[in-house]
Amino acid sequence: MLAESVEIPAFFSITLGFAVYLIGAEINGRVDVLRRYNIPEPVTGGLLASALLLVAYLWFGLELNFDLVPRDFLLVLFFAGIGLNARFSDLIAGGKPLLLLLALTIACIILQNLIGVVGAVVFGFPAQAGVLFGSASLIGGHGTAIAWAPQVAEATGLEGALELGIAVATLGLVLAALVGGPVAKYLVEKHDLTPARPGEELTIGVAEDEDEPDGAIDHRSIMRVLLYLNISIILGYGVHQAIAAAGLMLPLFVPCLIMAIIIANLRALLLPKAPPVTRTPALGLISEFSLGTFLAMSLMSLQLWTIAGEGAAIVSIMAAQVVFTVVFVIAVLFVVMGRGYRAAVLASGFAGFSLGATPTAIANMTAVTKQYGPSPIAFIVLPLVSAFFVDIANAIVIQTIVNF
Repeated sequence: MLAESVEIPAFFSITLGFAVYLIGAEINGRVDVLRRYNIPEPVTGGLLASALLLVAYLWFGLELNFDLVPRDFLLVLFFAGIGLNARFSDLIAGGKPLLLLLALTIACIILQNLIGVVGAVVFGFPAQAGVLFGSASLIGGHGTAIAWAPQVAEATGLEGALELGIAVATLGLVLAALVGGPVAKYLVEKHDLTPARPGEELTIGVAEDEDEPDGAIDHRSIMRVLLYLNISIILGYGVHQAIAAAGLMLPLFVPCLIMAIIIANLRALLLPKAPPVTRTPALGLISEFSLGTFLAMSLMSLQLWTIAGEGAAIVSIMAAQVVFTVVFVIAVLFVVMGRGYRAAVLASGFAGFSLGATPTAIANMTAVTKQYGPSPIAFIVLPLVSAFFVDIANAIVIQTIVNF
């Protein structure tokens, strides 16, 4: 059956994103098991919406395509918020964890591709196609899969390489949103872990046991945070343009993150008595709104029917990737990162990041910290690894396999 494609404009797309997010929050509020296992609210709503879109596609022949430009701005706004929350003292303290997490990420990239190559050969694909069952689609996500699929197709003659990469990345994003929370719950409760600094404000959102944040949120605190976020994005955009002119390619959110870190720390140094912006309830709520709406829009726009083409191979290899990820984060990452509460939070984030994308990782960590308490350094270390280093390491490994 040939589906009828329907384009959903940007304004309607973001409006649906709000609705999907709120529906997910309502469901999580009523279904205790979702809260106990730290399933993020936008994941609940987004997966329900994508399931309904699958029904519309299969039964009525409707393919809805959303304009996601507003979603991409929300991602930039969110990472600017991460930057405003960063203190230089945390960056210094996060130096060793960052290097350890980078080493673990490189190891994960190699092992993911080993599983992908073995799975590809078992199911009759060329060995080089294993990168599409591995880090090109998982740690790399949709963008990396789309970028590398033509080279895989050229090297192997594999038809449908692009569709395969997109399908694996789509299923990986779904699984990433479901795995991280339960992993953290297991680690936190088994080892009776607690935050090192439990009294701090959350990096993102408001704690589960608070109906409303302390009365620090008013129109001025919201406007103050938005002002600094916008200044960070404006300066970050200028830096991004300069970097692009020099021939280097970085996602826009990276320079915005950096500029927000600089602005927040200069402000604390030069205006120590000014009303706070860093780690305030206002910033936490704006960050949660941005991330939650981004993730709701990302998941509601998933085209789940793309997974059906190579169903048996994709499901089997992805099952192996999930088992590997769970074992890796519990038996290796948690131990290497110190067996503490921060290690458990990073385990939930790494599960989301290694199977899906950085926003999914942050959403997993947000759900965990809202229930158990803050872990500020985790929210600095993981985005820095994923933003700066992973694409380079991933490209080297993928290129080596494709050219083998």
